[in-house]
Amino acid sequence: MGTLARRARWLACGQSSETDAFTAGSAATRTAINDRDDAKLVIVFCSEAYDLDALALGIASEARGTPLIGCSTAGEIATAGPSDASVVVVALGGPGFSVATGAATDAAADLRHATATAVETCMSSVEARAHSVVFLLTDGLGGDQMEVVRGAYGIVGAEIPLVGGCAGDDLKMKRTYQLFGDRVLRDAVVAAAVSSDAPIGIGVQHGWRRVGQPMLVTSSSGNRVQTLDDQPALDVYLRRLQPPAAVHNDPDAFTRFALTHPLGISRRSGEEVRFVADAGFDDRSLGCIASVPQGGLAWLMEGDEDSVLEATDGACAEAIGHLDGEPAIGLLAFDCIARRGVLGDGGILKEIRRIADYAGGAPVAGFYTYGEIARTSGRRGFHNQTLVVLALA
Repeated sequence: MGTLARRARWLACGQSSETDAFTAGSAATRTAINDRDDAKLVIVFCSEAYDLDALALGIASEARGTPLIGCSTAGEIATAGPSDASVVVVALGGPGFSVATGAATDAAADLRHATATAVETCMSSVEARAHSVVFLLTDGLGGDQMEVVRGAYGIVGAEIPLVGGCAGDDLKMKRTYQLFGDRVLRDAVVAAAVSSDAPIGIGVQHGWRRVGQPMLVTSSSGNRVQTLDDQPALDVYLRRLQPPAAVHNDPDAFTRFALTHPLGISRRSGEEVRFVADAGFDDRSLGCIASVPQGGLAWLMEGDEDSVLEATDGACAEAIGHLDGEPAIGLLAFDCIARRGVLGDGGILKEIRRIADYAGGAPVAGFYTYGEIARTSGRRGFHNQTLVVLALA
């Protein structure tokens, strides 16, 4: 592809914190598209506190039919920094892109099939180019998210990487939303296949360390852990970590505490992190966002600002390194809400500034997630408490 054409490729970001949903959606989209007539895809990250139907109408009024996917968040990311109760709109376009989108509802009943349906819709329409990626935005409260990766892998195989994240609801842990075109969906998977003439890079790092001795997962079913070392999982978790009293019986207090105390599980391919999303105070189980295999080893994990920011550098460097020396036109960050819990308000501002430094002046956008998707090799690709960075040249 020629130099002039590459310069014409673009990614832009708009953000609004207007309280009126229609106004916020239209303003952020107007800034992102900026009167360009060659937008190929719009991606939306928004607070669920908005009237989402009105927000979607505001976005559609400026998107002018451009294919669109999006989701609700646990916080939004833009070049200027992190925010809450806002909407961030990303648009990409110019020569050398082909884009197709797809969606499937009632996903929790069969996540693998729903994802396969959404991805197959995309792949049947997108043009083949030198580089490709499939974006996935899902309901992280809707079951074992590894099934999302399996469903997508069943369609695209090992050749095309996957990237994305699980929608949030500002830590209410009640319901999340997905956007597709001008529609607001629940219990859905939305997807966008993007093929490009220029390189695409993905980086993945978490920044957590093991704490204490390993435990054997003696009983689990899907993403629910019943026993660790033949003892009720919740009791083991609380006894080892000694949290404040409220964590022992208050669901909200437990979720806030568990954000920064994930489980690490041993896999043949390495170590994976699992967000402990809820406690079964009646059956003394632990609920995670993705599956925890019975018979495997698990650890409690912790991190601090230094370890988490070191992982930020690693993920950004890895993503940029895959661009073969081409400058980035933008970076997208899918950042677990748990990492935000470790960093605090000052730390997340440092993190976004670091990501912006790697972007070299190109826009940065993204959201705080309930789980992250990044599959570049093999069948696995769902992550928890991790930063996933996508770089586009």
